[in-house]
Amino acid sequence: MSQAKVDKYKKEKANRKKIMAKEKAQRILARICLTAVLAGIVGWAGYTGYQIYEEKKPSKTIYTDVSAVSDYMNSLSTEE
Repeated sequence: MSQAKVDKYKKEKANRKKIMAKEKAQRILARICLTAVLAGIVGWAGYTGYQIYEEKKPSKTIYTDVSAVSDYMNSLSTEE
C-alpha cells in the first residue's frame, strides 16, 4: 500500500466513532421526518374522509311550534 492510502486509512480509523455517530444521527433524523410526513398524510386523509362522511349523512330536521312566542311578541308590541 502506498503511504497516502495508509494515511487515509489511519485518518478514517481515528474518526470512525464520529463518522458512525453522525451517520446514526442522520438515520434517526430521517426516520423521524418520514414518520412525521406519514402521520400528516394519514391525518389529512382521515380528516378529509370524515368531512365527506359528514356531508353525505342526512341532516336532521327539527320542527318547532313558535306560535306562542310570536303571539307573546305581538302582544308586547301592540301594548306600546
